[in-house]
Amino acid sequence: MKIYTRTGDDGTTALFGGGRVPKSHPRIAAYGTVDELNAWLGLTRTQLLPDESDLQTLLQRLQSMLFEVGADLATPLDSRTRTVRIEAAHTEAIEQEIDRLEAQLPPLKTFILPGGTPAAATLHIARTVCRRAERLVVEAAQQEVLNPEVVRFLNRLSDLLFVLARWINHQRGMPETPWLPEKRI
Repeated sequence: MKIYTRTGDDGTTALFGGGRVPKSHPRIAAYGTVDELNAWLGLTRTQLLPDESDLQTLLQRLQSMLFEVGADLATPLDSRTRTVRIEAAHTEAIEQEIDRLEAQLPPLKTFILPGGTPAAATLHIARTVCRRAERLVVEAAQQEVLNPEVVRFLNRLSDLLFVLARWINHQRGMPETPWLPEKRI
């Protein structure tokens, strides 16, 4: 099977279950951004240390979930094509990870600047891409019916990515940089 099909040369793409839409369609922008987020998590995984295998496993699980998010977004709800749908259990699993990791962190008393170790910095970028994906899903849902759990999942995932960035910095002894408003003259 060849990687190229030539079917998208006219500026359209197929949805799972049939039908074609313009590549500029909000649904396509949403799952394209989910794909971008997945790539950022892949980059983060390349920056993990050998003794961070638990985190490697977690990020790989998140990447698999993001494929499920993409499939959910690429499949109209009324499609007869069977696909994995994001469910409340997916979001609850993310919440459990947040709670587990946050219990190992000092309380957050101020806003912090993104950065720290390279892995944490890429997780901060992934968090912002996740927020963009969430906004794009909300926008697409204003035009057609989408699975509402996808928005909740992405919202919670962005929180997890923030906590993961803090957690990696904490594990590696990298202090957080608090945001201090500049005094204006």
